[in-house]
Amino acid sequence: MFIQTESTPNPATLKFLPGQTVLDSGTADFPTASSAAPSPLAQRIYTVQGVDGVFFGHEFITVTKLDNVDWNHIKPAILGAIMEHFQSGQPVMAGDGPSATGHAEHTGEDSDIVDQIKDLLDTRVRPAVAQDGGDITFHGFDRGVVYLHMQGACAGCPSASLTLKMGIENLLRHYIPEVTEVRPVAA
Repeated sequence: MFIQTESTPNPATLKFLPGQTVLDSGTADFPTASSAAPSPLAQRIYTVQGVDGVFFGHEFITVTKLDNVDWNHIKPAILGAIMEHFQSGQPVMAGDGPSATGHAEHTGEDSDIVDQIKDLLDTRVRPAVAQDGGDITFHGFDRGVVYLHMQGACAGCPSASLTLKMGIENLLRHYIPEVTEVRPVAA
């Protein structure tokens, strides 16, 4: 098994490409070791000292390290953990996997606007963000403000606020006049 690695816009996060499907659909975010319980793979990666976050996409795994840890010291152990997991035959997720969309539910008078927001996120934003090893999901909409949850390489990325304001906010405002602002939310 050959696992490729790619850098991301977030210097604390690397993208690992195992050359096979990681998740059939959706994404899975494990921002802490205790949140990794549903995933044998995430648990295995968290055994590496210095790992600060794990995120799964369709064909990639992103790992975020602690600031005081050097990639040269932990990258070989992470590669080993990923390789061991896929060779073990264990599932990536134990039991039910993540939801298909990752978006928060929204009902009410703004549901048509929210459907448009989710559609733009799914078709224009999320594919590009996945290339960088992350994901952005809808969290809420209130009085013109769209709340988005950033995951994987996007969480804590130095360019995340620029991506939100100059990229996503401008896109949503262009297509949906009711949108006035985009704000990030914590998990």
